[in-house]
Amino acid sequence: MRYIAFLCMSVLLVCGCKEGTKKESVPDSSKTKLATAGNPIFNGWYADPEGVVFDNEYWVYPTYSDDFEKQVFLDAFSSKDLVHWQKHARILDTTKVKWLRQALWAPAIIEKEGQYFLFFGANDIQRPGRPSYDPKNDINHFGGIGVAVADSPGGPFTDYLGKPLISEFYNDAQPIDQFVFKDVDGTHYLFYGGWGHCNLGRLNGDFTGFIPWEDGSLFKEITPDGYKEGPFLFLRNGVYYFMWSEGNWADGSYKAAYAMANKATGPYTRIGTILESDPVIATGAGHHSVINIPTTDEWIMVYHRRPIPNEDRDHRVTCMDRMEFNPDGTIKPVQMTFEGVSTAASMQN
Repeated sequence: MRYIAFLCMSVLLVCGCKEGTKKESVPDSSKTKLATAGNPIFNGWYADPEGVVFDNEYWVYPTYSDDFEKQVFLDAFSSKDLVHWQKHARILDTTKVKWLRQALWAPAIIEKEGQYFLFFGANDIQRPGRPSYDPKNDINHFGGIGVAVADSPGGPFTDYLGKPLISEFYNDAQPIDQFVFKDVDGTHYLFYGGWGHCNLGRLNGDFTGFIPWEDGSLFKEITPDGYKEGPFLFLRNGVYYFMWSEGNWADGSYKAAYAMANKATGPYTRIGTILESDPVIATGAGHHSVINIPTTDEWIMVYHRRPIPNEDRDHRVTCMDRMEFNPDGTIKPVQMTFEGVSTAASMQN
């Protein structure tokens, strides 16, 4: 009996101690699920996205993905946290660019002295001798790369030149898919080109033309192996990363590759592919850009891909996923996800 009484008392004491020291559970912040935008990051069929940061606000400028004759405007999207996106409709359209008739493609934007310059491709310009050139239909006989300007990143933008900045086929590069890069010395370079050729030019001070190279030419060809279209450049730790798309934009062979160099003008040698189709998630991933989260070494790839199942040639959506580096500076393959990026990146500002 004494043993049983002692045991009961012991149990009561233990229970009393546990009850007296009980604390409310505290959530583990490391396991808190952060909000994500999901992929695609916004609704609608959009491709060829250029991502950029203006005053700690994230912007994406894509192509409206549809039949060429319906591609007569550009929308933009902005976010303060990479999760919630605001649409800015029709920041540029045919009412502002009179020579634009169709195929308004692949915008690229840069800020200069308080103004925002939006570069774009228009009309899918063709030249005689190509199968796509129809002498009886002049809709794509004139066009090329144009420039629009605005006082804010959300526009409205107006035609800056009243004509294309580039309308000729230098080095047999179709004048589309332009990207503007400001180097550390203040030089503004323009990379561009379709049909498997990439040209490089130096913009003049007011973006109305180009500064000739030492040999007198306006553009020099810098096409790396495998290049198809969609050039992009960024600088990290003194290394220039030149990126582009390979394969066919209209199917699952589309992918992204890159090269590295110690100066913006190259030379560039292809290192490898970093983004391509994943039969579980999406196909045709490419025509991308890259965002660096301000004040960090965090990087995000902004790209388009084809959902599975794919409904149409133009069924492309804009997505974001993290891009990471190996210790030697090379880029790890980018893993496509359905979740996309989280607010964690923007919290680091």
